[in-house]
Parts: sequence; structure tokens; C-alpha cells
Amino acid sequence: ASQSENVSCSGEENGTAQNSRIYPARSCPVQRGVSRSLLCLHITTSVSLPAVGSIMPEYKLIYFNARGRAELARWIFAYSGIPYTDERFENDEWPEKKKSIEGGKVPVLRVDGHTLPQSLAIGRFLSKKAGLVPEDDLQAAACDALVDTIYELMTEMYKFTFPEKSEEEIKKPKAEYFTTHLEPFMTRLNKRLGEKKWFVSDKITWGDLAIGMFFGEMKGLYSEKLEKFPSTTCPYQQS
Repeated sequence: ASQSENVSCSGEENGTAQNSRIYPARSCPVQRGVSRSLLCLHITTSVSLPAVGSIMPEYKLIYFNARGRAELARWIFAYSGIPYTDERFENDEWPEKKKSIEGGKVPVLRVDGHTLPQSLAIGRFLSKKAGLVPEDDLQAAACDALVDTIYELMTEMYKFTFPEKSEEEIKKPKAEYFTTHLEPFMTRLNKRLGEKKWFVSDKITWGDLAIGMFFGEMKGLYSEKLEKFPSTTCPYQQS
């Protein structure tokens, strides 16, 4: 999906990037359609924000000017209302930017000057801060497994969608991906959800946010095919 399709949680509107944006608590813009209904739940759902008078850590998320592997962190920030700086850079800026990044890979999260690499580690860290990790150890592990699976699926998707290609070029791998990866996953997910509201716990977790983020990526590729799974996708597609 192109970067101009959404008003994202990261300061990108109508295809125009804002390379460094600070979001105050509970005022981050949300994506249209696929994410709005989910992210707006932070108004009515209890999260673990710091008590009045406590000092909020200073967060800076650094990544390319794209959704990619930083998007889950942005969703968590947006849902929880935790303020952060979303620092983006263009592809041609990466060689120079890389010199200032420990390990030479992004995304990275800077927390009061300390650097945390790896997208899943960042997601787990922020989820704990936001109260999005189940207290039950088995449920927490199930949540980790769900997010790990989604990231595996995203990695396979990126193999045929990046770098950007024409619709004709991706037609065959796109069809194969749906048959071998996406449809089996959606079938399992649909069965797992059943009549429940959330996938892991009796309240929202970062696993649910990861699913919403993933559906946002898939909607641009398989909008009609996802209609086969209304009970799974509908909660994430309300506008």
C-alpha cells in the first residue's frame, strides 16, 4: 500500500511527510478506516499511563518515511496516548543517517537517550508501558506468538511488494501468498476469535493492535478477499 493512502499515526498526510513530529498524550491523529475504531478505544479503556506528577520518559522513534516495521510502535503510541517524537528520514538520507544509529539498523527507540533496537523488542517494551501485555504469563506468551506470526507474514509479503513493483509484476506472487500464507492464517484466526471480542485476553492487547496494523497492510492488496472473514476483520475496518 502506498504511503499516501492513510492519515497515519506518524504525521504523514496526503503523501506529505513530516520528518519529525511530536505527539502529546491522547491527541495523536489516527489512520482512516482500518484503524480508527480500534485506536479510539483508548478513550474508554484503562491503560498504564504515569500518575499525575510523575515524570514521563522522553521517547523518540526513528525510522524511514514509511509504515514498515515501525508502524506497530506508532499504533501503540497512538492507542495509549503516550507522547513521542516520530523522526523519519528518506531513503537517500539513510547512508548518512546510518552513521548515527547503533548497529546500523532501524527502527530504534530512544528512551531518555538510551537506545532500544529491534521492532519486536520495541513493541514489547511499549506494550508493557501502555498496559497492553496480559498479566497471565501464558496469555502474554500467546500474545508474543501472535505478533511473531504476523511479523513472519509481513516479511514474506515484503519479498514481493518491495521495492515497489507494478501490479502485473506482483500478480503471481500476490496470488500465491494469499493461498499459502494469508488465507490459512485468516482461517485459523477466524476460528480462534469465535464470539470473543479480543484474540488473546478479555481485554485489548498489543496482539490485537498488531492484527489491526497487519489488516491495514493487507487491505490494500486483498480488500475483496478479506470479505470472506467478516467476523475477524470488521472490528478493524469501521470508519
